[in-house]
Amino acid sequence: MSKLIWKSGTMLYPIPAVMVSCGSMEKPNIITIAWTGILNSDPAMTYISVRKERYSHKLISENKEFVINLVSKDLAKAADYCGVRSGEKEDKFKTLGLNTEKAENVSAPLIKEAPVSIECRVEKVIELGTHDMFMAKILSVDVEEKYLDETGRFDMEKCDLVAYSHGQYYTLGDRLGKFGFSVEKKK
Repeated sequence: MSKLIWKSGTMLYPIPAVMVSCGSMEKPNIITIAWTGILNSDPAMTYISVRKERYSHKLISENKEFVINLVSKDLAKAADYCGVRSGEKEDKFKTLGLNTEKAENVSAPLIKEAPVSIECRVEKVIELGTHDMFMAKILSVDVEEKYLDETGRFDMEKCDLVAYSHGQYYTLGDRLGKFGFSVEKKK
């Protein structure tokens, strides 16, 4: 069997589905983003790519900050909703019964129900075509205490995080091994 050649497209899956909160505590907004990832370790940097016509694009361009909130299984329906509705016309926090929480380093709110919230300040904007990429420094990572184990280590498996793949949402499955398991010496 051989591979077929298709035109170029966005076929890099699975990817994280995240809820990006932006705006302010007084006028908050949420947009669901799947174009995100890590850019650098030191300093810790991330990015989100946002369509130029989106209301959130305007808010992030003006305030130069946002919060990436990881999506748990419990937040999947809210994440989908925030990806298809505009915050220009409604308060998505209110509509969905979600709660804002004050961030430590940015004026954009955290989503209280999210297991992890990543506070970000925009360092650079790159125009790409349909989207602008907001490259940002990670200022802090806010973790819900109930996801820490008895040693204080973050246990991501407890979060039941969601990934997006070719138009569908999935929870993460079985752990296959830790980083370096392929070369680890047997005891």
